[in-house]
Parts: sequence; C-alpha cells; structure tokens
Amino acid sequence: MDSQLLVALALSLVGGLSNSVGALFVIVNQAPNLKVLGLLQGFAAGLMLSISFLDLAHNAMNSIGFLKGNLWFFAGVIFFAVIAKFIPEPTPASVSDGKTKKKSGDEGGKDIEKKHRRQLLYSGVVTAIGISLHNFPEGMAVFLGSMKGLRVGVNLALAIALHNIPEGVAVALPIYFATQSKWQAFKLATLSGFAEPLGVIVVAYLFPSSLSPEILEGLLGSVGGVMAFLTLHEMLPLAFDYAGQKQAVKAVFFGMAFMSASLYFLEMSLPEEMSL
Repeated sequence: MDSQLLVALALSLVGGLSNSVGALFVIVNQAPNLKVLGLLQGFAAGLMLSISFLDLAHNAMNSIGFLKGNLWFFAGVIFFAVIAKFIPEPTPASVSDGKTKKKSGDEGGKDIEKKHRRQLLYSGVVTAIGISLHNFPEGMAVFLGSMKGLRVGVNLALAIALHNIPEGVAVALPIYFATQSKWQAFKLATLSGFAEPLGVIVVAYLFPSSLSPEILEGLLGSVGGVMAFLTLHEMLPLAFDYAGQKQAVKAVFFGMAFMSASLYFLEMSLPEEMSL
C-alpha cells in the first residue's frame, strides 16, 4: 500500500500542478488562446473516453460480468452527476469577460472599477473552490487506478493533467484582473490543484490495504463512469465552443488513437513486477 500511495501521490501531483500550467497561460499571455485550449480539451476528452470505455469499463465487465460491470459504471456516472449538479464548474469563457468589465469600469469611474474588481475576485475564489471540489474525486480515481496497475494510473493522470490546464486558466484569469497580481493568480490556481493529492490521501485511508479483486474491478468500473460523465458533460462542450466542432472532433479522435497506442505499448513494455 505504501508504494501504491507514493505512486498515486506523484501522479496526482502531476495532475494538480497542471492547474499551475493554466495559470502560466494567463500571467504570461494575459489573453489565453481559446482555440488552443479547445483543442487541448478535445485531445484530453479522447484520452478520457478511451480510458473509460476501452479500458476501465471493458475490464470491469470482463472481470465481474456484464451486469455488475454496468451497475458499477453507472454508479460512477450518478456519483459525479450529483457533484456536477451541486457544484457547477465555471469555465475560462465565463470569466474571460474580466477584461471587458475592467475596461467598462475605467470608463465609468474608479468606484465602478473597484466594484468590478471585487466581483472578479469573488468569481475567482468561487471558481477555485468549485474546481478544488471537482479535483478531489479525480485524485480518488488516480489512486484506484494505481491500485490496479501503473499503466492505468499513468493514463488516468495524463488525461486529467491535460484537462486541468484550462481549469487553471479559469481560476487565474479573474484573480489576475481583480488584483493585478500575477503571484496571487498563480498561487490560487496552484492551491486549487492540491485537492487532487488530497483525494488520494483520503481514499487511501478509507479503503483497506487489500481489496477483493471483484470490489477493485467494480470501483475501477465506477471510475470509468466518472471519467465518461466528466468528458461528455464538461470537456466536449468546452472543446466545441473554443475550437469549433470539426476541429474538436478531430482532436478527440486523435486523443483516442494516442491513448489506444499508449495502452498497447505500455502493456508490452512494462515488466510484470511493475504492475502495482
């Protein structure tokens, strides 16, 4: 369990620190290229879909049966749907109006500008809280994937890391326009990513050191459901909005092809003892 926990923590830190990469997009460019973010989301969506359906759900149904595998999968869908209902995740597009608000504040006087900056600061803080709460179950997913094997954990961490870059933008953009502080924007975006390794730590102490193979496969099937819902509910709409439907679909299939290839080559190259 100790080695699994360390590996899962390392992988979740990669995903969590991707929020910091998103913050760098803001403090370096100040106007992030939304088309690039859209293509990135489309690529990450392809990775997620391959992991969800071709790996996690597929293996669960093969291991514990079609009915039980589906029940676990849709339990994961329902779990994350409830989270999404009560904690809607803001997007970079919803906060990118900060620059416009700032300009209108300049025209209307200092009082209006201060009001807009307070609104943007509030928006950034709420966004950070929402994204932190979303990152928590993602850390749980990485830990459960790492219990299955290094291959599963690495693939999940990669897909989640790509997904988290636009989340970092969503946090940093309003904070930067509200405070004019690059450090504050970067700091809050980075802190929101630390919810991911926190999820790893919590789930590591919730579950016993040795789960039965059937329960582990079922939990991984539910992780597939979580990833599938996250992809279809949040990532694909962003990819379509930012990159356009045609380009986003190409990015999705490119991501699926990339993940299928990685699943194959990792399976072939990893020695048996590397499976955790």
